[in-house]
Amino acid sequence: MEEFKPVKEGKVREIYDNGDSLIMVATDRISAFDHILKNQITDKGAILTQMSKFWFDFTKDIVPNHMLSVDVNDMPEFFRQEKFDGNSMKCQKLEMLPVECIVRGYITGSGWESYKETGKVCGIQLPAGLQESAKLPEPIFTPSTKADIGDHDENISYEESIDVIEKIYPGKGKEYATKIRDYTIALYKKCAEYALSRDIIIADTKFEFGLDPAGNVILGDEMLTPDSSRFWPLKGYAPGQGQPSYDKQFVRNWLKANPDSDYLLPQDIIDKTIGKYKEAYQLLTGEEFK
Repeated sequence: MEEFKPVKEGKVREIYDNGDSLIMVATDRISAFDHILKNQITDKGAILTQMSKFWFDFTKDIVPNHMLSVDVNDMPEFFRQEKFDGNSMKCQKLEMLPVECIVRGYITGSGWESYKETGKVCGIQLPAGLQESAKLPEPIFTPSTKADIGDHDENISYEESIDVIEKIYPGKGKEYATKIRDYTIALYKKCAEYALSRDIIIADTKFEFGLDPAGNVILGDEMLTPDSSRFWPLKGYAPGQGQPSYDKQFVRNWLKANPDSDYLLPQDIIDKTIGKYKEAYQLLTGEEFK
């Protein structure tokens, strides 16, 4: 059996080169504030992978995506072992664009902090008098640069995203930036509307896009998982305050309240976190996570 070693390791994912495709494995690691925490969150990787699969299938009418299969029987023999079953995705190879595509439908997190200071988010002027967690009149595209592990992503404007892409793809900056902005908004609108019907508010999320060999823009990475999104329960939603969530905000809040934790979570926080992930999966997909 051929052994595979990751060619790239991110905060959560490991990427394996499979010749004409990639195998993307979502581990049970969890990150917050650009640090990998010392705990593993059991089943987290499989939930992220299966949830991405659900959304990739749901949105393929808007933009093609990189998913080929989540069945390990479609992968080399090395991946047909328990630790890869359920959390692995065979993917099309893409040349990833150097911009994280963040879309905000509600004002919270760093967007709320920026709005309080300037009335703007990533250079976009917003109406006066918004409350924390308020729904925005229209979703806004607020891209960021991609940082290495340990560094912070930098929020940029749409105009700056054109420049970032133009440096790497001369003559294509505006075309690619416009496409990823428009795809990002369209994906968010369709999925947020669906999620509301399942009693979940998608406050914000991020997408990543790449280019196939023909230069087509393809949706890659993960999609609308609790790691890449803020999910709030619709029940009890009230602007003017922070909201309970189904995502990593639960972990972030605990870390903020315990600055001396050295990024080590207690067991009850781990248990509550995986419970939140499983509940979100069941609400959104209509199926219990197995």
